[in-house]
This record gives sequence, C-alpha cells and structure tokens, in this order.
Amino acid sequence: RSKMPANIGVAAQNCYKAEKGAFTGEISAAMIKDCGCNWVILGHSERRNVFGETDQLIGEKVGFALKSGLNVIPCIGEQLEEREAGKTTEVCFRQLKAIADNVSDWSKVVIAYEPVWAIGTGKTATPEQAQEVHAAIRNWLSENVNAEVAESTRILYGGSVSAGNCRELAACPDIDGSLVGGASLKPDFVQIINATQ
Repeated sequence: RSKMPANIGVAAQNCYKAEKGAFTGEISAAMIKDCGCNWVILGHSERRNVFGETDQLIGEKVGFALKSGLNVIPCIGEQLEEREAGKTTEVCFRQLKAIADNVSDWSKVVIAYEPVWAIGTGKTATPEQAQEVHAAIRNWLSENVNAEVAESTRILYGGSVSAGNCRELAACPDIDGSLVGGASLKPDFVQIINATQ
C-alpha cells in the first residue's frame, strides 16, 4: 500500500460481520485495515451463489464494515434465469434493500451491479441493458433513501468488462465505472482504466 499513489484504492474481496470470535477462515475488518486497505467488496456473486451468503448476511457485513471504518463495494445482480423471467429489478431491489437497511454513511458506499450471467462468461450486458438497470438502481435510491444519495452514489458495472466494450459502457449516463475481474490481469486493462478519458 505504501508504494502506491494515494488516489489508488486497495480492496479486500470479503470480510465478516463480527470483530472477533470463532470464525475460522474469515477475514475481519481489522485485518483488512491492518494491511493498509480501506475498501472491501461484499456480496460478490460467488459469495452469494457458491458460498450461499444471503441478502441478510451481506447487509449485516456491510453495516459492520462501515462501522469499522471501511468503505464498501456491495454487489447486486441477477442470474440468467431471473433475467429471463423478467425479475432483474425485483432481485436487484431485494438485494439493495438488505444493504440499504444497514448503511450508516452513503458517502462510503459504491454499488456494483454485476449480472451474474455475464461474469467470466464472455457475455456482457449490452450498454442499453446495463444502463437500464443502473438507472433503475439510481431511481430506487431516490425513492427509498433520498435524491442526494441517488445522485452522488457511484454505481459500477461488473460483468465481462473488457477493452472492447469498456468505452460504450462508460458512455452510459448512470454507469460510473467498472468492477473488473479477469480483465484486470491483462495488459489492455489500461484501456479500461482510461475508458472515460
């Protein structure tokens, strides 16, 4: 951390909802902070769909991370069968409510929308599909939190973002950046970083 510019943040990929205890294998917020990190990603699709984390648990993790002084990137998103059933916003709003109920300071929150069907599959939501969901999330925040939070909260898109699609996604008015996985390990990651330039 000490060798990086201050404008580059470092995030852990998970943390638990308690300060300490018999939670073998879990990472505490204190451990993350001790490493010099100020951010944590919570509720990523693999945590939900592989490890069975519930909306309630993710909300509790968000609340504890914020109380512990971390900034959070909570992830929301639907699976392919939910999208095909027309339940995208229903799923996203349910997940978002569990998070919002535990947020104490929205200035420390960056939401990531990641359609599960587009993660690591090479498929990506079209810019129009992504923008539609991002706009719906922003509208939900306006109606359920307040207009200021809706306007100021950054909403990232995550789902097979690549050098080939990053500029089109970045041009969408409600997409404020990208949550990048595998593409961050490739040389053309710099193109994604510079997509808004």
